Amino acid sequence: MMNSTVAAITRRIAQRSASLRQNYLEQLDRDIQRGPIRSHISCGNLAHTVAACPSGQKSNILDFTRLNMAIVTSYNDMLSAHQPYQSYPDEIKKILTEMGHSGQVAGGVAAMCDGVTQGQDGMELSLFSRDNIAQSTAIALSHQTFDGNLLLGVCDKIAPGQLMGALSFGYLPTLFIPTGPMSTGISNDEKVAIRQKYAAGELGHDALQQMECQAYHAPGTCTFYGTANTNQLVFEAMGLMLPGSAFVPPNDPLRHMLTKASVQQLVKISRNGDYRPIGRVVDERALVNGLVALLASGGSTNHTIHMVAVARAAGLILTWDDIAELSEAVPLLARIYPNGPADVNQFHQAGGIPTLLKELDQRQLLHRDALTVYGTLADYFKHPVNDNGELVWQEASTSLNPEIIAAPASQFSAHGGLALLQGNLGRGVMKISAVDPAYQKLTAPARIFDSQHEVETAYQKNEFHQDCVIVVRYNGPAANGMPELHKLMPILGNLMKAGLKVALVTDGRLSGASGKVPSVLHITPEASRGGPLSQLKDGDLITIDAQAGCLNCESDLTERHIAHQTAFPAFGCGRELFGMFRSHVSSAEQGASVLFDDAPIQ
Repeated sequence: MMNSTVAAITRRIAQRSASLRQNYLEQLDRDIQRGPIRSHISCGNLAHTVAACPSGQKSNILDFTRLNMAIVTSYNDMLSAHQPYQSYPDEIKKILTEMGHSGQVAGGVAAMCDGVTQGQDGMELSLFSRDNIAQSTAIALSHQTFDGNLLLGVCDKIAPGQLMGALSFGYLPTLFIPTGPMSTGISNDEKVAIRQKYAAGELGHDALQQMECQAYHAPGTCTFYGTANTNQLVFEAMGLMLPGSAFVPPNDPLRHMLTKASVQQLVKISRNGDYRPIGRVVDERALVNGLVALLASGGSTNHTIHMVAVARAAGLILTWDDIAELSEAVPLLARIYPNGPADVNQFHQAGGIPTLLKELDQRQLLHRDALTVYGTLADYFKHPVNDNGELVWQEASTSLNPEIIAAPASQFSAHGGLALLQGNLGRGVMKISAVDPAYQKLTAPARIFDSQHEVETAYQKNEFHQDCVIVVRYNGPAANGMPELHKLMPILGNLMKAGLKVALVTDGRLSGASGKVPSVLHITPEASRGGPLSQLKDGDLITIDAQAGCLNCESDLTERHIAHQTAFPAFGCGRELFGMFRSHVSSAEQGASVLFDDAPIQ
């Protein structure tokens, strides 16, 4: 038996996607029927392929009975989550050589960090980097000399982009190999307190910098449950990496054992073995399993965009209505900052992803028959253990900390972490897992801004003295690349601390760190394409009700003119190279992508 709502939504996705998915699978089957493409290319092509290889590797690649695996890496040494990947290609090649096969770094993809670009010009390239990464992954694999694919990518846009690119080569077996989180620094409560004091002018720059360097201090992903770690949890739930591997720390010996096992598993699921092409693994069942895990864990709002785009890359059509209905059926079972005090290391110690998935399975919320890159979905209810140098999997226990992962038959909320709001201002999403129910409903006058910097200036001028809904418009994908607006969080947190009721409404983004502030994000249609936010004026009464799913302006907007859009700089920091993206990007609800011509632009 399976939860009737989850089953119905899965069927609906499959039925809605039937024609598109069939076309995708027919192309996949044509690629499979051609057989190993390396054996079909010319001698000159092959000579270029092996020119730089050592002699032993040359002979392996030229021997078509052996496998040659692609490595697509996001390595750079300035970003903590990607720095550990420096040694992975050599490690992977060594493992493959010992197995009689070979591996090559097929290509690298850009890996930018929203943590570095917050509030800066570079943030306007962030969302677009996902499609660029998808294209770069496809270019890397277009040499077609590979029998499988290892994706080295973790963070916000990188992992979804790599998966989208890999799905265009759906006949290749593909695994993600993560790096794991950095060790825990200072507490999240202390981090928030210092940021709010700095925003209020109570602390200086040096104190803020010292705190930030204590929070972000070592190789590995950031430890809060933002988009990067949501990627890892969701993709593990989709069966795209080894069970229990997402949150093992970078320097743990178990991390290297899992890397070796990942390479060995890719060989096992190649054409010569238990063949599992990535295009077959990512189907409507895997997609829904990932969404259920997203909602049960209170994951990043960015995934209301990324999962739509990933689905489309696999020939599937996912909608925000699907996600909203799932959220009504899936309880919140994890409390990880910002929707709880724990970080991902503490979540992992409480049982982590295997315990969460086991609990979801016991509540009949997962598709047990989904195809995974390793074993069956039941194997994902186990965690890896270093048993005197041998990798073994042990059955996950129930929660080891019921304040972080809910105990059996209990929950933190009856509904999942995301809500869809809609009304005469359009449609948007709210991360409700971190917002107190008392703050999920508000009617207040609007204050209209065209950037987060304008809000910051108004706050510094002490302009906020009453309850209000702060509207930040002209920050959607087509306007300026839909930057994240994290400068707003300490400011709005301080206003709430002062006793004001405030909320944010925006066509921009806030990812997984929107915290306690009620924030309606990703408003579609966006202001720059004539959406209703462009018609608002200061003082308009706006009603937000996350529990009822309402987002309305009490004023009559039918006769309103569209306000003149702020002229954002289109040059500098590489923005001039992404004009085509701004012109052709689909709406947030359609995945904010430029890759799919048949996706309507809203």
